[in-house]
Amino acid sequence: MIDGASSPPADLPGLEPAWSRLVSVADTSGRAHIWHLLDSWSGRLPSDSRQPTVTVLCVHGNPTWSYLWRGLLATAPRDWRVVAPDQLGMGYSEHPDGARTLDERVRDLDALTATLGITGPVVTVAHDWGGPISLGWAAEHRDQLCGVVLTNTAVHQPANTRGPAVIRLAHLPGVRQTVCARTSMFVRGTTALSRPALPGEVRAAFAAPYAHPRRRQAVADFVADIPFGARHPSHLRLQQIAKATCELEVPALLLWGPRDLVFGQPYLDDLQQRMPQAQVHRYEQASHLVPEDAPHYAADVTQWIADLDAFGGEAPAPRANTNGTATGARTLWQQLEARAEDASAAVVEVGGQTATWANLARQVRDVAAGLVAAGVRPGDRVALLVPPSVDLTTAVYAVWRAGGVVVIADKGLGLRGMGRALRGARVAHVIGTAQGLAAARVMRLPGTRIVAGDGVLAGIGGVGRTAAWPIVSKYRHDKYRHEPGTVTMSGLARRGRSSLTPPPPVGDDECAVVFTSGATGPAKGVVYRHRQVAAQLDLIAATYTLRPDDRIVAAFAPFALYGPGLGIASAVPDIDVTAPASLTAAALADAVEAVDATVVFASPAALRSVHASAGELSASQRQSLQRVRLLMSAGGPVPAPLLRSLQEVLPAAEAHTPYGMTEALPVTDISLVEIEAAGTGNGVCVGWPLPSVEVAVSSVSEADDGDLTTAPDVTGEICVRAAHVKDRYDSLWATERASGRNRGWHRTGDVGHLDADGRLWVEGRLQHVLRTAAGVLTPVGLEQRVEATAPVRAAAAVGVGPAGAQQVVVVVVPAEGLRRRSSPLATPALADTVRRAAGVPLAAVLVVSELPVDLRHASKVDRGTIARWAGRVLAGRPS
Repeated sequence: MIDGASSPPADLPGLEPAWSRLVSVADTSGRAHIWHLLDSWSGRLPSDSRQPTVTVLCVHGNPTWSYLWRGLLATAPRDWRVVAPDQLGMGYSEHPDGARTLDERVRDLDALTATLGITGPVVTVAHDWGGPISLGWAAEHRDQLCGVVLTNTAVHQPANTRGPAVIRLAHLPGVRQTVCARTSMFVRGTTALSRPALPGEVRAAFAAPYAHPRRRQAVADFVADIPFGARHPSHLRLQQIAKATCELEVPALLLWGPRDLVFGQPYLDDLQQRMPQAQVHRYEQASHLVPEDAPHYAADVTQWIADLDAFGGEAPAPRANTNGTATGARTLWQQLEARAEDASAAVVEVGGQTATWANLARQVRDVAAGLVAAGVRPGDRVALLVPPSVDLTTAVYAVWRAGGVVVIADKGLGLRGMGRALRGARVAHVIGTAQGLAAARVMRLPGTRIVAGDGVLAGIGGVGRTAAWPIVSKYRHDKYRHEPGTVTMSGLARRGRSSLTPPPPVGDDECAVVFTSGATGPAKGVVYRHRQVAAQLDLIAATYTLRPDDRIVAAFAPFALYGPGLGIASAVPDIDVTAPASLTAAALADAVEAVDATVVFASPAALRSVHASAGELSASQRQSLQRVRLLMSAGGPVPAPLLRSLQEVLPAAEAHTPYGMTEALPVTDISLVEIEAAGTGNGVCVGWPLPSVEVAVSSVSEADDGDLTTAPDVTGEICVRAAHVKDRYDSLWATERASGRNRGWHRTGDVGHLDADGRLWVEGRLQHVLRTAAGVLTPVGLEQRVEATAPVRAAAAVGVGPAGAQQVVVVVVPAEGLRRRSSPLATPALADTVRRAAGVPLAAVLVVSELPVDLRHASKVDRGTIARWAGRVLAGRPS
């Protein structure tokens, strides 16, 4: 019977037939309906009187069915009960006559749980329109409720939004029946939103219950029940649920797909405001169907429930402030204030503005007061779309002084990636150059706009440089310079002179969200508090013996901003710092000359460019470079030959390579002399842990349990504990839990080992470890052996095939270059040389013209891309 209930086909991928059951449930009118549901306890014997530790009640939306939750049923522990019903009219449940309203569906769910004897504790899990239905049930069963999980849903239409365009279109009566009922367009379209595309058999499984127009009528009715206006029959009920959501005091987890065309960032923001206790995880690649798009969602939900106090769980505690600066004892602008009467240069843009210490201190105070007067509140997040400059330095310290939180995302992410990052960070204000604000408009960033680059320090010397935003050059950006009433930093400074100086933030207040480059995975927002950045500044100053008479040229973020915090003058080279290779020897010399610099910090890619262009230096430029006492380089592996080659350019500089990452920098340090003393080994020697920094490893061997150890020669994930380690990842609950599962420690994602002398050697990234039939193999040591003995400019070792049986493939860039249209297979002579150097069996040696690297540092090899390409080549598919 078309309208009757039935069990789904037994051959749907991932669905255990034993989970299916049919249950007769009487609704509030007394009429019985047959429900289909998936129940992990459906095979329990009648004599089994055990009660579940927890019942996980899963509610699907429109136009899916209980199949959406199969991963959670498969993952949950056996003493949990997972119940996932097909709502009436949906999936394989009975299709009663007439449309059902939101209120009726909440009461339907109540009747079902009563019939099933569900008494708690219960965690609700819901998606799409199942969200308000589950929350309506939760509000009426608070005595049973112990947690709420929501994914891409809504309970309220956020202000200044009209609702999802695709749903508003489908909501139109004429369109609704055509796309939702008469055809399968809405059903098929929902599963077409995922990228990468879902397997064809999975899409077919979602569509299976809706093969006939009569079976799709409830899909159309569901759309019609969305209350876009106050006169809609379900409007009041949805308002009641939205209000009740604010009153739920149980733990909550929001799992979100930021690429969703239906429920975008404003809906997540609304839910976070209603449930401030909620933990959030954004799956960067996921769209609307998070349970399908996020492979680890089921494991994440299971872990979150297991961590709940109600079940004796023990979630990792926040990282303790060990060895750190006491709250409120040190401000980030302390050194700037100490030099507030100093008329010497503090920040110099080569070819642009120069700010003295006195003027910079005054402008930071004035702009901070102006920001507060203009509505910036403590904890407000402020996106900065300004290149390294005097204006950026002023903006950063002014936002900090005002109690705001700076949000910085790398331009290398592209407009889409930056937009998702900054919207996900929930920015309330945007400071940018004219081009930066044009980019903000394209990225659909919310918040007030503040123009930088109009000479906030006018009269100090020169004018501001134009931001390098070529990705938005086709958009008009002059409106922000000339539009009446536009807020400018110079205007804020004038307003701030007659305003009260805001009270300073304290050490535990947040101060920054800095996004990783995305070179080793999706870009992650890293949250820092004032005390953590203060601890970082103190550690840097102590490690490198920085004094007030030092001056730094920093072509490396974040050190381009740290001069005032360290109390030393800084120069910004006339380059695009997001393109490290644009730093020439002449540009470096000009920046050194501008402040008579004694310290230089640049990435390996920038230093390669400096060395390559050293022949263009004039005699006076060479003389300026001779005064540099310290050279630092980080952002990727720094080969000793590169550091040695730079002695010709910087003859008096002691070369150091600090090791760290966005989440913790620096962690270790080593000089060129110490690198040469360490000799060769399996990986890159990055030196000894700095004072107050602890380093341990968690073995990657299948035979070990992953406990932390400082024993020598154990290869494992590098773990760090220190006062300057990040506070957490922003809106990435699962990532933060994994990285902090050892209390007080941060798991870096790098792999390496400590040697007998306590030095740390980095052997690669955790996701790049090769798991062969012979055991675990890390890539860096193998690559070094090949690069040292074979005629190649670069090498990358990757694994092809399933974990545990991966084949080792080495991809090289031949020293003599690559002939056009040549085979990806290395010549026999080159392959033999590489095989001898590798020291392990190789399945193949392939050649490319260049290895793909990250945009920020141009140093980190993208082994994931290389592995996928090598897999296609070996499978005989087009590369």
